[in-house]
Amino acid sequence: MLKKITLLALSLLMMAPLFAQKGQNAVIAFYNLENLFDTENDPLINDEQFLPEGDYQWTEERYQHKLENMSKVISLIAKDYGGPVAIGVSEVENRRVLEDLVATDNLKPFNMGIVHYDSPDRRGVDVALLYQKDRFRVIHSYPYRLITEDTNFLTRDQILVTGIIDEIDTVNIIVNHWPSKLGGEKRSMPKRIAAAELSKHISDSLMKANSAAKVLIMGDLNDNPDAKSIVNYLQAKGKAKEVGVNQLFNPMYKLYMDGIWSYVYRDEPNVIDQIIISYGLLNATKGFKYSSARIFRANFLLTKSGSFEGIPLRTFAGGNYLGGYSDHLPVYLILDLIK
Repeated sequence: MLKKITLLALSLLMMAPLFAQKGQNAVIAFYNLENLFDTENDPLINDEQFLPEGDYQWTEERYQHKLENMSKVISLIAKDYGGPVAIGVSEVENRRVLEDLVATDNLKPFNMGIVHYDSPDRRGVDVALLYQKDRFRVIHSYPYRLITEDTNFLTRDQILVTGIIDEIDTVNIIVNHWPSKLGGEKRSMPKRIAAAELSKHISDSLMKANSAAKVLIMGDLNDNPDAKSIVNYLQAKGKAKEVGVNQLFNPMYKLYMDGIWSYVYRDEPNVIDQIIISYGLLNATKGFKYSSARIFRANFLLTKSGSFEGIPLRTFAGGNYLGGYSDHLPVYLILDLIK
C-alpha cells in the first residue's frame, strides 16, 4: 500500500515546474528534525540518552553526521525556487545546535538567521525558525506558553515571528509542535485542543487587527488535517472556496485525502506536518499569494529495503543507529509574487 502511495506522490511532485526564478516566488517550509541534540549534558532537561555514554551512544561523530544530514535536506528543499526563505523546525535541543546547523557547508550559502526561545518541555526539545537573512527581515518575535488543565504538563512554546520577505511583504509565522499522542487518543487530545486554541488565539488577534494579515500556522501538529483539534478548534477549512475573511485554510487537507504523507506510524500514512494559512494569504491581491503545498520526498530520505521499505530513513529505529535523517518529511508552500 505504501509503495502505491509513494508512486502517486512522486508522480504529482513531478508535475511541479522545473525552474522558478529567485525573487518571483518565496518558499516557506517546516521540518521536524527528530531529536537534534548536542553531546553535552544539560542538567535541566532529560537528555541523558543523547550523550556519548547514553543509550544512543551519541558521540561527536554521530552528532556531526546528523548535522550534515539535516543541512543537506534543508539545502535541497525547493532548490529551484531559491530554497526556503523561512523554515520552521522542531525537536531541537537548544540554540547551539541551530548555530551548528546553519554553520554547515550545506547551509552557509543561505546566510541563515535564527529565532529560538528555550521552552519548558521536559525532554528539552524546542521549536525555532531559520530564515535567509538576505530575503527575510525579522521585525518581531514572541514565545507563547501552552497552558493546559494538567498543571504538571510542560510542553513546547509556540513562537510567533513577524518578518518582511524581500522588503515587499509582511508575513506572520507561528511555529508549533503540538503535544503527542502519548497515553492514547482520549487522554492526549485535550492537550492538542488546547494547542489549537492557542494557535487560533494568536492568529485571530493578527487577523482582527488586519483582515488581510498573512498568517502561516506551521508545525508537527500530531493530528491529521481531519482531526477535531484542527477542524473544530483551530477551525481550518480544507476547501479554499469555503474560506471567508478572518478564517483559515489548510492546503494539507487535499494532500492527506489524496494519500500523500509526511509521516508513517504503524504502516499508516499521516500528514501531521502541516502549514495552515489565513484568508489574506490565500486571496492576496498584492505582495505574495499562496500557490501550492508540497511534501519534499527525495529518494535518499526513504528506507530502501526491509520491513520499513518506503518510509522515512531515521537516525535510530528500534534502538539501532541507522545514520538516517528524520522520521518526518519536510513540508513547504510556494508563494507567488503578484505583479
